[in-house]
Amino acid sequence: MAQDERLLHASSFGAAAAPYAEHRPDYAHAAVRWALEPAPGPRVLDLGAGTGKLTATLVALGFEVIAVEPDPAMLAELRRSLPAVRALSGSAEAIPLPDASVDAVLAGNAMHWFDMAVAGPEIARVLAPGGILAGLWNVMDDQIEWVAGLARIGGSAAVGPRDTPGSWRAETAEMHLPKSGVAARFGSSEQAEFPHGQRRTADTLVATIATRAGVLVMPEQEREATLGRIRAFLASRPETAHDEFTLPMLTGVLRVRRL
Repeated sequence: MAQDERLLHASSFGAAAAPYAEHRPDYAHAAVRWALEPAPGPRVLDLGAGTGKLTATLVALGFEVIAVEPDPAMLAELRRSLPAVRALSGSAEAIPLPDASVDAVLAGNAMHWFDMAVAGPEIARVLAPGGILAGLWNVMDDQIEWVAGLARIGGSAAVGPRDTPGSWRAETAEMHLPKSGVAARFGSSEQAEFPHGQRRTADTLVATIATRAGVLVMPEQEREATLGRIRAFLASRPETAHDEFTLPMLTGVLRVRRL
């Protein structure tokens, strides 16, 4: 993705902050525990925290959490839903924290928006020695036949290359590395996947997909046509046409240690 296109997609979420908070899934607890297993302490920065989906999981697991989010509307939703969490305006490229102030930096469905040539040194700066950087992505399990059909119908804007297990590993394996000649600040990566799921109806699954960046930046007519195709597909499937169902998912984790 070109830089200007990446910035357009990354800045698209604020207009959908409330639906994002309502419909986006949380993260598998086992995935978060694995991400933080080697961390030298309990202080965790949720970077690019959005409306606090990962933040809430970290709080539930008993970690000391600070959230940093650049979008004012997303940050306002986070503060509304998690008033006890210290939540700051900032970005991966300009983190408003002191040196060596956290033991781990986690990013939930956010690391692909970071400019790691700038963000890598910033993240390394705020990490304590031996600290952990981990990216987490919720992906739809397209080994399930109807989910694979949904991915085909939705197209890459609705279900992109990081959104299914078959491709997320390749797409994220080097996500911690700078794209330029800047020296890497982290060691070799580890990846793991953990079962997850989200209770949905056809309507709420369409609402969830509507919060994806590729859909948010579509012209209105194209967006409505895409969501209409998805809605018709879900209505045609016995697994999703009636009442609630579980959307089969995995939480994928990329984990690296600060050098």
